Amino acid sequence: MAALGGKSSKARVEILSPAGDFICLDAALQAGADAVYFGLKGSNMRAGAKNFETKDMKKIVRKCSKFGAKAYLTLNTIYYEGEEKILARQLKAAKSAGVSAVIAWDLGAISLANEIGIPVHLSTQASAANSGAVASYARNYAIKRFVLARECSLESIAQIKKSLAAKLGKSAAKDISIEVFAHGAMCVSISGRCFLSQFSCGKSANRGECLQPCRREYLISDIRGGEPSFKIGSGYVMSPKDLCTLGFLEKLIDAGADSLKIEGRNRNAEYVFNVTSAYVKARDFYAENRKSPTFDKDFSELKNALVSNLESVFNRGFSSGFFMGKPVGDWTSKGNAAKSKKCILGHVLNFYSRLGVAEISIDDNSVSLGEEIQIEGETTGFVRMKIESMQLGGNPIDFAGKGMKVSVKVPVKLRRGDRIFKFL
Repeated sequence: MAALGGKSSKARVEILSPAGDFICLDAALQAGADAVYFGLKGSNMRAGAKNFETKDMKKIVRKCSKFGAKAYLTLNTIYYEGEEKILARQLKAAKSAGVSAVIAWDLGAISLANEIGIPVHLSTQASAANSGAVASYARNYAIKRFVLARECSLESIAQIKKSLAAKLGKSAAKDISIEVFAHGAMCVSISGRCFLSQFSCGKSANRGECLQPCRREYLISDIRGGEPSFKIGSGYVMSPKDLCTLGFLEKLIDAGADSLKIEGRNRNAEYVFNVTSAYVKARDFYAENRKSPTFDKDFSELKNALVSNLESVFNRGFSSGFFMGKPVGDWTSKGNAAKSKKCILGHVLNFYSRLGVAEISIDDNSVSLGEEIQIEGETTGFVRMKIESMQLGGNPIDFAGKGMKVSVKVPVKLRRGDRIFKFL
């Protein structure tokens, strides 16, 4: 398979996953993420996510370090006059906590990060879409990681990588890392600098407050002389499908992507776990089996299976985005197209550490032996398991219904109040 950007087959690209809270952080790490990105309240493009406090950063870094993963702090909003002191405190705290890098595009934030001495990854909000822009930021702001503009095609990514040597020199060009969004929600304004939410709701997308009015249903017409001259479209014409690159992941890697970013700091833990797992499996299979004589057939079967699994979690239908050129045709979606539904099952009443057994209350629905459940808790984090044994009053049972309190063998320590879910 010819490499568009000449990427070494020995290089294994980074899988970068979102973390909107500690449960999602745990899900990303358990799924095999090489790095996670997170935001602090009031200073990132997902103000609607739970987000973290500044004091949480040391804990985040410790958790990541246990899994050999890096932690990136998103500071990718615009900053107004008078906010420099708050930004400086956050940057100093990030450096002290051992955060690997910050993601930013405001030049004031980038300059301040340089002064404090913490690496910067250029946000996709900067719309770096050519080698000249990449080289300029690299020379003037010592940036070595670039999240390219969403508009970039596979061919443009390969060309950017190829052209950097001439602009920066071969040695400096080798230090440049290219990051691309590989999966998740897409904005109708592409790189996200949208004013629709600000205009209609008074909430600025550029401050991370977007209320997503684009996801509503509209009738759009071109009105001339007081009358509609023609109808542009109806329905969810401004609500793009989700990006999914699993179908052509090898082409994205060969084009020169060094990091594959999963969008979703507003999504839940099972989304983070399932999507991260899928991309880790696909990335690893490609790295380890690409020279196999049956690679094309085996990889195609794996990718189909992984995409099918991803259809079980929240999605708006899948699109290839701009990687194959400008999207045309059926690229919008009315909403969630997930094929399975997460439902509340119950909560943990007690945990008996010597037995490795949890007593759980079935608050809703029912569960049978062999079913998969998901457990979430602020301290416990994220646990996904199959029920292998279940008892009621010391007697084995194979079914538990609403209102029952049963004992279940579990692989890790659980806490009282941990929530338990199942999937329909």
